[in-house]
Amino acid sequence: MFTGIVEETGEIVTRERTDDGLRLRIGADEVAAGLEHGQSISVSGTCLTVERFEADDWFEVFLATETVERTYLGGLEEGDGVNLERAMPADGRFDGHVVQGHVDTVATISAIESVDEDWFFEFELPEKYGQYVVEKGSITLDGISLTVAEFDPDAGTITVAIIPATYELTTLSEKSIGDPVHLEVDVLAKYVERLLESRFE
Repeated sequence: MFTGIVEETGEIVTRERTDDGLRLRIGADEVAAGLEHGQSISVSGTCLTVERFEADDWFEVFLATETVERTYLGGLEEGDGVNLERAMPADGRFDGHVVQGHVDTVATISAIESVDEDWFFEFELPEKYGQYVVEKGSITLDGISLTVAEFDPDAGTITVAIIPATYELTTLSEKSIGDPVHLEVDVLAKYVERLLESRFE
């Protein structure tokens, strides 16, 4: 499990296509220093498994075909940045919200606005995912735990406010209108939906 508090921005160092998927080597300093083989790590919101690593330098992960198809990681090139977070330890601080690293879908940036020192990002949601969103509720975008500032159900868009620290630490500073982002809705909303459905089965 993750919290959506990004620790570091890593960089795609190499990518290797295989018959079964895609292998990525990701350069990282802080995150790579504390890794172990088989450990889970969030790469821009996608939970992946560390296969190999070099402390203080890089680590490698493998993306199965399903992961490549569900995310935009397969389209990344060498030099592209990714948000990184190690799995939360049982005795760690819980500063974000419950993030599984299971990408639900890919949303698209539809507007970016700078207001004083803050930034406002608007995202267009794929159809049917708006039902899991509420204003002031939690949402995960590219592995970042964020609060929904505005939700327009008719337009199918959400707006989030980004403080300078988040903007500078994450890949949001490199994003443009039209770029994709990984979306993970609050898992609590999905549990509630399933419980309500089961009452009428």
